[in-house]
Amino acid sequence: MFNVTTKSIEWGEETLTLETGKVARQADGTVIATLGETSVMANVTFARKQKPGQDFFPLTVHYQEKYYAAGKVPGGFFKREARPTEKETLTARLIDRPIRPLFVPGFKNEVLVMCTVLSHDLVNDPDIVAMIAASAALTLSGAPFMGPIAGCRVGFEDGEYVLNPTVDDMQDLRLNPEQRLDLVVAGTKDAVMMVESEAYELTEAEMLGAVNFAHAQIQPVIDLIISLAEEAAKEPFDFQPVDYSELFEAVKAAGETEMRAAFAIADKQERTTAVAAAREAILAKLSEEQQEDANLGSALKKLEAGILRGDVVKTGKRIDGRKTDEIRDIVAETGLLPRTHGSALFTRGETQGLVVTTLGTGDDEQFIDALHGNFKSNFLLHYNFPPYSVGEVGRVGSPGRREIGHGKLAWRALQAVLPASTDFPYTIRVVSEITESNGSSSMASVCGGSLSMMDAGVPLKAPVAGVAMGLILEDDGSYAILSDILGDEDHLGDMDFKVAGTENGITSLQMDIKIAGITPEIMEKALAQAKEGRLHILGEMNKALSGAAEFSIHAPRIETMQVPTDKIREVIGSGGKVIREIVEVSGAKVDINDDGIIKIASPDGESIKKAYDMIHAIVAEPEEGAIYTGKVVKIVDFGAFVNFFGKRDGLVHVSQIENRRLNHPSDVLKEGQEVKVKLLGFDDRGKVRLSMKMIDQETGEEIKKEETAE
Repeated sequence: MFNVTTKSIEWGEETLTLETGKVARQADGTVIATLGETSVMANVTFARKQKPGQDFFPLTVHYQEKYYAAGKVPGGFFKREARPTEKETLTARLIDRPIRPLFVPGFKNEVLVMCTVLSHDLVNDPDIVAMIAASAALTLSGAPFMGPIAGCRVGFEDGEYVLNPTVDDMQDLRLNPEQRLDLVVAGTKDAVMMVESEAYELTEAEMLGAVNFAHAQIQPVIDLIISLAEEAAKEPFDFQPVDYSELFEAVKAAGETEMRAAFAIADKQERTTAVAAAREAILAKLSEEQQEDANLGSALKKLEAGILRGDVVKTGKRIDGRKTDEIRDIVAETGLLPRTHGSALFTRGETQGLVVTTLGTGDDEQFIDALHGNFKSNFLLHYNFPPYSVGEVGRVGSPGRREIGHGKLAWRALQAVLPASTDFPYTIRVVSEITESNGSSSMASVCGGSLSMMDAGVPLKAPVAGVAMGLILEDDGSYAILSDILGDEDHLGDMDFKVAGTENGITSLQMDIKIAGITPEIMEKALAQAKEGRLHILGEMNKALSGAAEFSIHAPRIETMQVPTDKIREVIGSGGKVIREIVEVSGAKVDINDDGIIKIASPDGESIKKAYDMIHAIVAEPEEGAIYTGKVVKIVDFGAFVNFFGKRDGLVHVSQIENRRLNHPSDVLKEGQEVKVKLLGFDDRGKVRLSMKMIDQETGEEIKKEETAE
């Protein structure tokens, strides 16, 4: 009944298996990939005809983690998988980016790739397995896909690259100083197609070495997919790209001069208007049949790309007049918004981000329900890209894949320099509102985010800046690497290469390309040029930071204290009675975790001190020789009992009340009276011995022995 084909290799420390022919046989291509005990099913279907008037490639990639894969029931009211999580959205983008450029040019039929996590061993991350399964399914499907690709994850520990580190190793890297890298690379046999990373100030050489290491490690997987395809692939779909060379020549003849003049305008809005006018002029000169040709959009784009690309490679001059390695003018400002905890406006040319930082308490941490377990995050970065930022109208809804992806890139770039939560016990939320965009708003979010956090008083290890690099690679092998690319250069170029980091090294690297890969030589040159750009931007950012920012008066103050774990129960009390009393009496917010770390938060310093003292009185032990303020709670013939430390009482013997003989302690003391006492020690039965006569009752200072003798 089944015609099953299975291929396996030993890859790293695990066995990688690809299987097809048993499940989902009506799909054009189905592969179940298993690494260790993590299994992902990828299903591919594609339309046999292009929709009329389709002028773009409609590829859709879905990635879904089924909770049953890890033996879990979904949270929430409905107890079923709902909208995609951030991890699912980012993984779908991770798969989409390297496969999209590898479809035959001109292929615009609808393609659907669905990846479903069936089993998760909590060791091997399913995102890499899903990428391999998707590539294999596409290779088997018969679609005009110039793959296969493969991908892997790389760690960097003790100066050594690690293939496919475990989920635990990659969890919250900033708390694991031994691990300095979480890098995902995808590529073909000959070239790298996609890079995504979170790093801890790696040098350019270390990062390039990691990419080259990854490319070498994926070669056996590519061979495995080819081996599977040799036995199980379907007949290739008969697709011949449409020849629209005659239409292109007509478009070129009708308006190359006007289009070239339009692209010579430096201002974005004026250039956009001129390009639109040039298009209208070209349309007016074409026949009715040519105007209705489905390939007209492709012909116009080819003309625009040829003008932009050719001029840059030949002359080294870009459409806004800059040199290839020149960064646009930068203006950085901080402290714009009076009631926010931290704010910055970062403007680079026609790209601008208004970035705001808010400091919260432990209650504001984000709870994340993931396959490998539930955890909290105290650093949030949200990126918003409204239509007005590019002068357009459009619908505004919940964040899409673009917003989530760009926000995560900025998050990765900045989290490497955050202080430890023990040193800065705040939840940090950064929101980037993109108010203008013409090239790399995600890198503007990195720069603005760094500035706004420093404006909020967050003690970052170092400022972080980011720059977007571009590439134009001609058929003859000549190329130009562009620093700080414009939107048109991104749209019509061959590479989007984003690098963020400090003066000391890279904290995030992301690469997407539209051609069949780039060489190590080009990548090395791009990294070196990006470093120059990053250092220049950091210099401009420093002008906005004249000194240490004051902590906002509107931000909560948080103080942490560590208590022994065996005292946690005493601080909380039966049914939470004690901790509720502390909150009510002090007015501060109190949060305690299982490790005995207590966070006390309030805008009022007195509230924090009161809560701190109340907790300290519960968990601390009185120190011999220390001076305390207490209250007389009971008077007896031989002395007075004083409550001096939380609920702890001690005896002041009648001989220790004053430096004279008393008939009765009540001669000088009464119940409820506040007194200063010194802890002399404990007797054989553990009873507390206190003294009043050694302390000046007015000043609270200890009386010297000479004074006592007098």
